[in-house]
Amino acid sequence: MGGGKYRVGALSPSTIPTPSRQEFHTPGRLLAPGRKGARGAVADLELAVVIGSFEARTGRQGDLAAVLAKYVVLTRRRPHCRNVDLVASASRPGRLVVIEKWESADDARAHLDAAETVEMATAARDVLAGPPDLDLFESISAQDLE
Repeated sequence: MGGGKYRVGALSPSTIPTPSRQEFHTPGRLLAPGRKGARGAVADLELAVVIGSFEARTGRQGDLAAVLAKYVVLTRRRPHCRNVDLVASASRPGRLVVIEKWESADDARAHLDAAETVEMATAARDVLAGPPDLDLFESISAQDLE
């Protein structure tokens, strides 16, 4: 993210091939959208999922984790955000992943230009080993637990 060569808001869902949800659904096997299933889950939601993978410079994982943790807390407060999680790789030291669930792809894209996203990108600039790997996904089978 240093030197302005990495751009926030660069996702383009039109370039990401996504299979039709119908290709993965067998009639009668899933609950109707919005109905509660086992364990209090709301089944078969239409969600957009953004996954960002970040590699910290050697010895800077703690700094990157702090930047991303703040971003996660602020993002969870945004309208149309269903959830955001921050996880650390157990097999690749220095690799952190942010998993975001949004009500729509438009909501996810709009958030790329939000103040907390720009602040995170600026703060992470000096602790990243390289540009983050960001991708936008369409849900095939997603649930939120109540």
